[in-house]
Amino acid sequence: MHLHKYEKIWLVFGIVSLIVFLSIVGVSAFAHNHTPSGGVDTIDPKKVNETAPFDNPGVTKLDEDTYQVAIVALAFGYTAPELKVPVGKEIIFKVTSTDVVHSFTIVDTKVNMMVVPGHITTKSYTFDKPGKYLILCNEYCGAGHHMMSTEIEVY
Repeated sequence: MHLHKYEKIWLVFGIVSLIVFLSIVGVSAFAHNHTPSGGVDTIDPKKVNETAPFDNPGVTKLDEDTYQVAIVALAFGYTAPELKVPVGKEIIFKVTSTDVVHSFTIVDTKVNMMVVPGHITTKSYTFDKPGKYLILCNEYCGAGHHMMSTEIEVY
């Protein structure tokens, strides 16, 4: 097979462009500490209420600088008592679902997770200012989806 001179030039240009593009994406992801998701934690959706930490949802202090918030998403709501966490501390959110796919999004933050039945979704976040933050479901989950919200208070 014979390639014309211009075909060779455009092939080399295309391959070099692809390498440059992928290098930029890789370096910027590394610089911003983006990593692929780790191992998937699974849970039996029928036994969520019997499995720790979802058997006692809410805020748990793990150590001086770390808190865990366990929440179960279910039809048109989140099972979580009053959520209050301190500002400037690492908050580890652990969320699962018992019925359908939901999302867990805290407005005005970078917390946005898909919540899939049978899986435990985890996200760490540190709030930098106090206030009340709205938690919404952005994944259509049925007729009452528009009522699926709660709040977290940061003090």
